[in-house]
Amino acid sequence: MVLFATHFLSFLFLFPIAIRRLVCSVSLYLESPAQFSSKTWYFSEPKWKNWDFYTLLVALPIASFSHIYLFLAISGLPTYRFSFLAQSLLIFLFWALLILIILKESLDLYVVPESFVFILGGIAFLAEYFMNGRGILGLGGVAYELLGGLALVCAACCLYLSIWPSAFFADFLLSSGLVLKAVWVLQLGLSLYTDAFSVKGCEKMTIMQGNNREVDVKCDLEEDKLRGMALTNLLFIVHTTLVLISSFVLFGLLHRIGNTRSREDSGPLLSNIGSSEGIVMNPLPIFELE
Repeated sequence: MVLFATHFLSFLFLFPIAIRRLVCSVSLYLESPAQFSSKTWYFSEPKWKNWDFYTLLVALPIASFSHIYLFLAISGLPTYRFSFLAQSLLIFLFWALLILIILKESLDLYVVPESFVFILGGIAFLAEYFMNGRGILGLGGVAYELLGGLALVCAACCLYLSIWPSAFFADFLLSSGLVLKAVWVLQLGLSLYTDAFSVKGCEKMTIMQGNNREVDVKCDLEEDKLRGMALTNLLFIVHTTLVLISSFVLFGLLHRIGNTRSREDSGPLLSNIGSSEGIVMNPLPIFELE
């Protein structure tokens, strides 16, 4: 139950952040496609609207120290003990990345270019790829391997944006990948750590210390194991398809809203007022981004 709660909390933190990044990225691109430049974090004005960023600044160190406590509290040398230490270091790496971002934005540290922050983000995602789900076998190994693949995609997008920050498709893929990561983390918690969504013929995940390896989901028959792997891959394909379709639908909605507002602002009366008083109309005034 604790492991499911961990996955659920990760979903609650990551999903709204990923959705907000996707909306801000698309809005900024539609406002001026030729001048689009990706950012590691899209800040809004006033500053209190960035509650998700400040929540992460507080939550990530707490989560990191919690994993260190679990590492120290477990006696002996079970194979899963050091995974808590690895997760703690990984969380701390992402927290250090947030610290660098807030220092760059608050103190105007132009000596730290945006490309350098993207490179550090790519390194953090690469570290997640190498640390994620190591030692877990069976159905859990398949599910965590797919999650690691998403981290690898996010790392590639960050490294690409560090070279070509104007590449909107890379930013769009990064934001959609973060949304998919959040959804898949929740699916992992439901499939591996609960009885209600477990695969038929397989028991929920238990950690054992036999032969220096971890056993996650135990299936009575080989057919049940193969069916569970096929179902896991199918669920991932379904999640990927739904997230991509939702992302393109969101793009279309924001584009339509922008065109509607642009037509309203370019009416005869408003155009006369704007020309006489020097008012500049924003075609997509949804977010005020720095």
